Amino acid sequence: MLRSATRTQFSRILPRATPQPLVWGGKSVLRSYATGADPYDVVIIGGGPGGYVAAIRAGQEGLRTACIESRGSLGGTCLNVGCIPSKALLNNSHHYEAAHHDMKHRGVDIGNVSLNLDTMMKAKDTSVTGLTKGVEGLLKKNKVDYIKGTGSFNSPNKIDVNLLDGGETQVEAKNVIIATGSEVTPFPGQGLEIDEKQVISSTGALDLPKVPKKMVVIGGGIIGLELGSVWRRLGAEVTVVEFMGSVGAGMDGEIAKNFQKILAKQGVEFKVNTKVVSAEKHADGVKLNVEGVKDGKSEAIDAEVVLCSIGRRPVTRNLGLDKIGIELDNKGRIPVDGQYNTSVPGVKCIGDVTFGPMLAHKAEEEGIAAVEIIKHGHGHVNYDVIPSVIYTYPEVAWVGRNEEQLKEAGVNYKVGKFPFLANSRAKTNMDTEGTVKFIIEADTYEILGVHIIGPNAGEMIASAALAMEYKASAEDVARTCHAHPTLSEAFKEAALASYSKPIQWVSLFLWWCITDILLASKQIENSVQNDNIDNTMSL
Repeated sequence: MLRSATRTQFSRILPRATPQPLVWGGKSVLRSYATGADPYDVVIIGGGPGGYVAAIRAGQEGLRTACIESRGSLGGTCLNVGCIPSKALLNNSHHYEAAHHDMKHRGVDIGNVSLNLDTMMKAKDTSVTGLTKGVEGLLKKNKVDYIKGTGSFNSPNKIDVNLLDGGETQVEAKNVIIATGSEVTPFPGQGLEIDEKQVISSTGALDLPKVPKKMVVIGGGIIGLELGSVWRRLGAEVTVVEFMGSVGAGMDGEIAKNFQKILAKQGVEFKVNTKVVSAEKHADGVKLNVEGVKDGKSEAIDAEVVLCSIGRRPVTRNLGLDKIGIELDNKGRIPVDGQYNTSVPGVKCIGDVTFGPMLAHKAEEEGIAAVEIIKHGHGHVNYDVIPSVIYTYPEVAWVGRNEEQLKEAGVNYKVGKFPFLANSRAKTNMDTEGTVKFIIEADTYEILGVHIIGPNAGEMIASAALAMEYKASAEDVARTCHAHPTLSEAFKEAALASYSKPIQWVSLFLWWCITDILLASKQIENSVQNDNIDNTMSL
């Protein structure tokens, strides 16, 4: 059986070229690309996380390799206009908000705090440039030919390339890996065409020239919530319109409900079970007409900027797939089998353009596996242990199955939870929102899923993925010594709670609660005394 995939297609019929300049570090180097007499072992079309990792691995394996990338810089969406720049803005906007509202409670008086958006954007761009140049250096180190241009199939083993600096060439390969990635899904219908000014995509949301007064985010998934959080912290009023009944698609229902409450407390307004019916652009912004999915109630929402974040779609146009007989599935993906083979021998496909979650780390693993299959005949990716992370504050991370999926499958399971409120490190850090949730098989205690909302969730989830990869039980985790005081102790305690009883939960929780109550009472008492003194002095 073939599974699915897709990627950008660069369709052109190009004549074979004479040697063309290859650009390294801004300098042109004349070189000849592989021809029929001396073809590449592997050519990768696409230089994103899946493509460049595959290229590096192929070089390490001693395969003669080329990587074709049309963007002009390596790293794909992730490094250029996705994961990396968004995390830079998430981190720096969090520091900005902490300086505004949090530091005074920690005994740090800062004074007037102001936003320098230009500097924040430059910091983001510096991170992006450094990493993309670093990837280019890794390709060079591993003797991978980096071809800047758009590639299109002339035949299953011949790729025509329209070079970015002018000219055309053709490369031949024994094996081709399609890794063209994905792009923003446009909103269906009229009125919400993306112009990156009033109606923006995730790309435009990374480079707004000023903080909008009001932003509406269409779609309550990972991208929408992350970028919505950035602009809320910087001063925008943010409303999230979500068609489904909860946010964070794929997230455990209990965690999603808690997550939404926390973001709402931070100031994000949510309209779930709501669909956008139409939109009208005007000089001052956009007017959205929305409607309740269940009750049909209509409402108009005005926004200065609308972020359209309803998902991503595979990039396959202009790739010339029709010339070699590859057909797409009903979602626009390229079907592949268990070894990433398409329907055409010698052509493999990985990443967002085929089946599975559109995650950079998933594409990276597939890139390595595909190359190892070419070189050694075998490769491995465990799709049951692909973690997901939302880099908001607090972070949310999960791996494995959630309660809803296990109930639907009829699996007998147990749940163990431990709140960060009872974790000593979280308490001393004054960062106690969230919990760790373990879901285990009822009889064997095998870990079926781990779901975390709280500080450093994105880092902690790796421990869960490692445990699940090696079929560890919750008891294995609970009996592993975790350093004290660390946030990871909450991970251990949740594992223990899933099959037995946690050590710290009741005692610490009650202690913290009593301490907080006594502290609050003392503050109230002091406040009353101060009021009495003020009143006496006024008399």
